Amino acid sequence: MRALERGRAKVRTWPTRAAARAGVLLPWGAWLWAAIIGPLRDWVRAEAGPGRLLPYVPVAFGAGIALYFAAEREPIAWVACGAAGVLSVAAFLLRRTRAFPAALLIAAFAAGFATVSLKASRIAHPVLDKPVQAVALKGFVETREERERTDRFVLRITEMDAAGRAPTLHRVRVSVRKGTAPAVGSFVSLKARLQPPLSPLRPGSYDFGRDLYFQDIAASGFALGAIATLDPPADGGWRLRYAAIMQGLRDAIDGRIRAVLGGDQRAIATALLTGKRDAISTPINDAMFISGLGHVLSISGYHMAVVAGVVFFVVRALLALIPALTVTFPIKKVAAAAALIAAAFYLLLSGAEVATQRSFLMTAVVLIAVMVDRRAITFRTLAIAALVVLLIAPEALVHPSFQMSFAATLGLVALVQIGMPALFARADSSAAARAALWGGREIVMLTLASLVAGLATMPYAAYHFHRITPYGVIANLLAMPMVSAVVMPAGLLGLAAMPFGLDGVFWRIMEIGIDWMIMVALWVATLPGAVGRMAAFGTGPLLLASLGIVLFGLLQTPLRYGGALLLLAATTWALMTKQPDILIAGDGRQVAVRGADGRLRVMQSGADVFRLKEWLAADADARVPDAASLREGVSCDADGCVTALRDGRLVALSLRVDGVADDCARAALVVATTASPPDCAARLIDAQLLKSRGALALWQTWGRDDGFAIEAVRPSGRDRPWAPAPVEAAADVSPQQGTARPAPVDATPAAQDQRDED
Repeated sequence: MRALERGRAKVRTWPTRAAARAGVLLPWGAWLWAAIIGPLRDWVRAEAGPGRLLPYVPVAFGAGIALYFAAEREPIAWVACGAAGVLSVAAFLLRRTRAFPAALLIAAFAAGFATVSLKASRIAHPVLDKPVQAVALKGFVETREERERTDRFVLRITEMDAAGRAPTLHRVRVSVRKGTAPAVGSFVSLKARLQPPLSPLRPGSYDFGRDLYFQDIAASGFALGAIATLDPPADGGWRLRYAAIMQGLRDAIDGRIRAVLGGDQRAIATALLTGKRDAISTPINDAMFISGLGHVLSISGYHMAVVAGVVFFVVRALLALIPALTVTFPIKKVAAAAALIAAAFYLLLSGAEVATQRSFLMTAVVLIAVMVDRRAITFRTLAIAALVVLLIAPEALVHPSFQMSFAATLGLVALVQIGMPALFARADSSAAARAALWGGREIVMLTLASLVAGLATMPYAAYHFHRITPYGVIANLLAMPMVSAVVMPAGLLGLAAMPFGLDGVFWRIMEIGIDWMIMVALWVATLPGAVGRMAAFGTGPLLLASLGIVLFGLLQTPLRYGGALLLLAATTWALMTKQPDILIAGDGRQVAVRGADGRLRVMQSGADVFRLKEWLAADADARVPDAASLREGVSCDADGCVTALRDGRLVALSLRVDGVADDCARAALVVATTASPPDCAARLIDAQLLKSRGALALWQTWGRDDGFAIEAVRPSGRDRPWAPAPVEAAADVSPQQGTARPAPVDATPAAQDQRDED
């Protein structure tokens, strides 16, 4: 009885529901509410306040585009569009409810998926599936590129005569000897050797075929013999006339610069003004990217801001010289309009690439805001620019240019709106203190801008290019003031002086700044540890890092630090990625095997330097393709090559039929470029399997029959327009029974490693 009374007494001491609602809780509950739940609720309410939803719409739109590219088979465009329409109507009907934010983001997600599906359906075209040795082509030259060793152009085909069963193609890209590319807009006849678009060089690497497909290019190749210019049978259309005019203008600018400058100075000057950056020599180009100055070569927000800023300042200063206008005339708005026109011309002149489009849209919104007396640099500005770019070119989402450009801009906008006010909030407001701190603040702002942009783009540089720039801040601090104050203004003045024949002196001034930039790039590239190598990792860490960047940039409460935790988790995930033990080229003529020392050894017939450079870069290996250490432990004869894995088992590359049987008897894995025997005891990778699956990556495993897990460039069941599934399914050979069976592509520890590289 006493125990029961004591229990009732304890029950009566528990607070009532009313008291609990009033906050009368146990000590630990009160602490939990005050320290965690209460602030979290307040932060969430602050983040969901008015005007905070728009920046997340392009994020959801882009997520829908990403889902499209992750699909195994091509979606049905009209179904995707119908679903997006229904969800958009639902979001509109829910606009006055609490469910509206979620409904809007879901509708944006579906709209992104539908947009890219619709574009893929609209541009659908055949893709060359096998090489064609000699094909006669006639057509219009649409674009022309000048490269370091060769030139190339895109041909819109009007007539095609090929032996065999080659499909009728619409556009191809043809390489020619340097200086022999025909003019844009001309109608030409030629013979060419065409190849299918290049497949990824390893599972997860950049998909060149997908890139060319959305450019409406079905094949690439080399011209055979001379190219004849003919009278066109019909008009090429206004797009071709526009392309010819702009290319002629670029060539004229390049010709005037070429008359004064030479070498890399001329190539960089042309790249900054016209966007033609392919003629820069390899050593200088590598030094620019290693040092962190590679962004200067791609016309982006910085260049557009300098052009608009210089025009704005000059026009406003000239108008201010007239006293009557300073009182009655809105010279600031007129200067903004002039800057907008100059930025639009610069967009067209430079070729309107994705980064340039984003830059122009951002600049245009800022200048229009000046003209209508509104705040310019906001997250809404960036959101509108992202939506417009993705609506025009949804495929840009998976390109490194888009990813790095918007990540850097998001970081800079967050720095301007959040970081700078907090950084200088406690500064002395006296005039003397501001005058003393002016130079210091400029240096601090430039340092922070370089640091923020570098950190924001680091995950994408590591993912696509397998490198980071440890000294990027130093290089930008030393080089960018010269580019801003000398190189770009001199280039703009040179363009303005060209019609009067007075441009030569400005090219010389531009050369001084370019020489300084090259010197900085070469010096930084030689510093210890300047080449920050990063082994390949999958899309999982990249997506997690992207989400972290978005949250850290867009959130304004302490919830933003959750983005930093996601970035830390993504970094850990990327560093823990296990690299493959064997890489096999799509044609089977190059095989890289990881030896006992953990480094790759290469067996090959012929030498594909481009592929080998990609394999070494993805492995964070500093060796060059012709390094002798790549052949250590490799034994070769006329029949093929053999080398050992880290556990001592042998891997063989069989080049002749006579050697396959012997390799099957002693090796654990055999790569055969010829016909394969029906009773091979080893794990056999034959030509049929490689033809259907493309390049392969293998990991040693335990508990499997053959001891290997495989990931392929073209997994079984995947069928996309730029990489159609083979008509005939490949066959694999069971090492136990020696019978044919469908070739499996097994789940591996790196199954998520489906990544793109530029």
